[in-house]
Amino acid sequence: MTPTNAAAQLDTDAVAKWLSENMEGFQGPIEAEKFPGGQSNPTFLLKTPKANYVLRRKPPGQLLKSAHAVDREFRVQRALADTDVPVAKMHVLCDDDSVIGSMFYVMDHVQGRHFDDPRLPELAQDERRPVIDEMNRVLAAIHGVDLKATGLDDYGPEGNYYARQIGRWTKQYRASETEEIPQMDQLIEWLGANTPEDDGQRTLVHGDYRIDNMLFQKDAPRCAAVLDWELSTTGHPYADLGAVIMQWGMPPGSEGRGLAGVDRHAQGIMTDQEFIDAYCARRGISGIDSFGFYLAFNYFRMGAIIQGVLKRALDGNASNPERAMRLGSFVPRFAEAGLGAAKNV
Repeated sequence: MTPTNAAAQLDTDAVAKWLSENMEGFQGPIEAEKFPGGQSNPTFLLKTPKANYVLRRKPPGQLLKSAHAVDREFRVQRALADTDVPVAKMHVLCDDDSVIGSMFYVMDHVQGRHFDDPRLPELAQDERRPVIDEMNRVLAAIHGVDLKATGLDDYGPEGNYYARQIGRWTKQYRASETEEIPQMDQLIEWLGANTPEDDGQRTLVHGDYRIDNMLFQKDAPRCAAVLDWELSTTGHPYADLGAVIMQWGMPPGSEGRGLAGVDRHAQGIMTDQEFIDAYCARRGISGIDSFGFYLAFNYFRMGAIIQGVLKRALDGNASNPERAMRLGSFVPRFAEAGLGAAKNV
């Protein structure tokens, strides 16, 4: 991810003034560059004479209720500082909208390798499986976090996670709906009728777990930091696992970022089942029943998310409007894939 000039999108003087008064050890001035990725919360590289940092903020304009929760991102990453889950060091959260027009937080700038494509074309064939296995290890570590010890036991409601999430994302989808998509309506109905009973599992859930939300050490297949915790909560761990498999089911390339049609054995990449088996082994479970439901749920939720991205683009609030419009065209495809996964339950 190469940053771009951000002078017109971030009041660096206001940020520097606030940080000099509220962040220990901070020394300005600031030079800011915007990262092109991230459709939800605009993200900036802050360069100072002493160190580099990253700032994430809520976007300006009218926003959906409970969306763009940078305060929750800050809280969860700070809580994970001394766990087996690698995260950037959190510095300060500014909840005063008057400073730059919206809430923001500042964290360390983590140096590392960033992979946009799960095919990992920049790596040699024998280097790919260790990276995917590390992705698996970190996912199991997230689900193994002690909620009470980290102070995250109240980070999300108790009760049936899927019933709660389906209700939430249906409301978000309806609030950002720009046209009728029959496949989404059918998928919403199916999910509501086939939600599994609560099995008692309640863990930290990342909410958007995929390889392009991770940074890896430059000289080893080791995760340096997990990024983009906006959708994190406490809930059911198979939602994250299903999200990985869902992403891999999409077309390869810069838009789909999937593995559909890829000869994974030849490319040195785990199959879906190998990834699921490795995850189960790490968590000490024998297997997962009705995995198609978790896939269908993730296709639905991603469809609802990118519908919101499209709506923000149409309203003029998208971080990257051109890409947002392209992503919006994928909503029917995600709905169709969700209905396909439902047939395998």
